[in-house]
Parts: sequence; C-alpha cells; structure tokens
Amino acid sequence: MKTISIQEAMKKGKGEVSIHGWVYRERGSSQLKFIVLRDSTNIIQCVIKKEDVGDKQFGIADKIQVETSMEITGTIKEDKRAPTGYELQVKDFKLIGNSDSFPITKDQSVEFLADNRHLWLRSRKMTSILKIRSTVFGAIDEYFKTNGFYEYHSPSLTATAGEEGSTQFKVNYFGKPMFLTQTWQLYAEAGIFALEKIYTIAPSFRAEKSKTSRHLTEYWHAEMEMAWSKFDDIINHGEALIKFVVDKVLKNNKEDLKIIERDPKKLEPVLKKKFPRMTYDEALEILDKKCKMKVAWGKDLRTIEEDNLSKLYDTPIIVTHYPKKVKAFYMKEDDKNPEVVLGTDFIAPEGYGEIIGGSQREEDPEKLLAMIKEKGEDPSAYGWYLDLRKYGSVPHGGFGFGVERVISWICGLDNIKDAIPFPRTMLRTTP
Repeated sequence: MKTISIQEAMKKGKGEVSIHGWVYRERGSSQLKFIVLRDSTNIIQCVIKKEDVGDKQFGIADKIQVETSMEITGTIKEDKRAPTGYELQVKDFKLIGNSDSFPITKDQSVEFLADNRHLWLRSRKMTSILKIRSTVFGAIDEYFKTNGFYEYHSPSLTATAGEEGSTQFKVNYFGKPMFLTQTWQLYAEAGIFALEKIYTIAPSFRAEKSKTSRHLTEYWHAEMEMAWSKFDDIINHGEALIKFVVDKVLKNNKEDLKIIERDPKKLEPVLKKKFPRMTYDEALEILDKKCKMKVAWGKDLRTIEEDNLSKLYDTPIIVTHYPKKVKAFYMKEDDKNPEVVLGTDFIAPEGYGEIIGGSQREEDPEKLLAMIKEKGEDPSAYGWYLDLRKYGSVPHGGFGFGVERVISWICGLDNIKDAIPFPRTMLRTTP
C-alpha cells in the first residue's frame, strides 16, 4: 500500500491507510500499546493490540521509545477522544530506526534545549514555527515577483562596510582583510541600472555585541532596491509587503498558530488598517506627551523608545526623516531640511522592534563623498560605488526587511532565537 501523510490519512477519514513517521508519545499495558505518531503534517494516535498483531510483534511494540521511526498500516476512524480527532487501529508495523532514551523530556531548561537544538527542532512548537517561516519566505518571494522585481544576488564577502564598520565580521581572505556582508545594498545599487527593480533573500551578518532577545549575528535579510523611485514608493512597498506576508500566514498556518498559542486576532489589524506614519520629530512629541519620555533631538531611537511607541498601536508604525548624523552615509538629505534624511524605520507592535529599515539614496556624488568622509570611511574603497553616480544616476531607494524579527512578531515569540533553526549569537555557536 502506498504510504501517505498523517494529514492525508485524516482527510481520508476511514478505511485502510499506511503512514510513516516518528513516535511522539507512547504508553501502554500488557495487552495494548498507544503510539502517537508524528510526521511533518500532524500527529495521530495509533492503537496496537496484542490480539491483532500477535505476541512477537507486540513484544517489539512494547519496547518502542520516543522518536523511534516507524511504518504503520491500519484502519483509520474518527475518535473525538484522540489528540487530533482520529485513531488508527494497527494491523501491521515495521520499525525503521530505533531510539533509545531520547534526551528531551518535559520541562527542560532553555539552555538545555539550545544545546540540543538539533533534536528540539522536532518539537511541535518548533515544527510549527518552521512552517510559518517557510510561508514567510515564500510570501516575500511571491510579493516581489508579482510586482515586477527580479531576483538578484550580491557578494557575501565584501571589502567595504554597508553599515557601521564596528559591526563587521572580519575575514582573512588569502592574507587580505575582507568582511562578511551586512547588507546587499551597495552592490544592489549597481544592479538597478540593469534590472531597475530587484530583490534578494539572503543571510546578513552583524557583529553587534548584544545579548538581547531580538538580536542575531547571522540573520536572513529580504532586501529590495528600485530605480526611478520616490521616498513614498519605498515606504508603500514596505507596508504592502508586511500586509502580504501576514495575510499568507493567517490563511495558510491557522493550525500552526494554534499549536504555538498565538492569537491571530493580534495580527488581523495589520490587514484592516493603514500603518501610522510619523516623522522622527513627531515621534519625539508622542514619546514626551504619551509616554513621559524626553528624548534629545539628534539621538537615535533606542529599544526602550521603540517599545514604548509600539505599545500605542496595534500595527507596525512608520517613522521617517531621522537626523542625518544617526543614519548611514548613503541616505539622501531632505531638500527641505538638510539636517534630516529620507530614511525610514518600521517598528513592529508588541515590542518587537525595527523590522524594516530603508531610505531614498543620495544621488549627488559630492554629497555622497562628503558623507563617506564624515563617517570615517576610506573614500578610495568606494570608488566603484561613486561611479554609479557619475554615469546616468537616477532617483532610487530600497529597504531591508529582517525576516527573523518579522517571524518573531508574527509568532509572538519570547526570543528571536526560536525564529531560525540554528541561531548564531555572541554566546551561541553550536550546534
């Protein structure tokens, strides 16, 4: 008999089926053995009776432990008492891979689960998070492709900084210093003169000495860049992308949200409302009046300010026109006020921090050169980048979308480490 998934078997609802998977739970007596089998689609209770399989087979069944892999054939029927509403009366089974004393049991510490991450991925919680993660990646790809963007890739090893030089990971590259990329952006700006509208989904690296629940040293970055754009174009794409991603998860991952105990009603306002937009100056006024927080003009918004702002809204908020001195060298000055730039941060609700950072890019080669020097970077390393402004430059801009930050918020996770299969942080390098 052809093997089908547990979900397919439950959809069939009755009759004989053959499934395979891993033992999620097991208990029994001298005459009866209950196996809860799991695969990537669901779990199902399987009942092995000695009278149905014989003494020899039942003796084998009686020694089965958690995470043993099995093939099972039997008759499926609806049973409201079973964990997922269906039960399989086993006619025959075959052990595929033994398991002895699986180390993960109930009530393990966070550190223990991190040390055994390679095994903890099998948990129902992590499986559901990984399914949602897959939906998020697929939605990003679909959004950009349906909006006329080409997928484009840039180097993971670079000779220059895309953000602050202090957060670069240095690599010995055949005796020469190179760096793990912080962003695709500088190389993306070269690509728009060929393809005009481009995107990528790729790892980025930040050597931030941070131990917070929202930082990773290696994370996945969805980035876009487009020629002939205005600042509002960048903002509008950011808002539309977030709405598109959340909509896909709410439609495709209802059961996974249940398993991780995430209330979908907390995400529904994202689809129903326009995101509030405010300038940096307006954000400072709101913090002063509503949160009793006075922030000196010219300081970047820290985690505490972002969190307090986010508590006032049930959707992401869009903050624009930050002081030039706290933003990257490539951001375009506002024509009306050269002290601020056409840069934006999207701040997620519920204290999940910045999930999108973007800007209109500076087109003027003289202003760009001056900003490179002001930020303490070596202009000679950016010769090729400055060339982009010399040969037919056009208005352009883009943003970076922190995929794990978005997954953390969508899933309501306590820590960003659970948004990625194998997190890399200051203190976590294995498994």
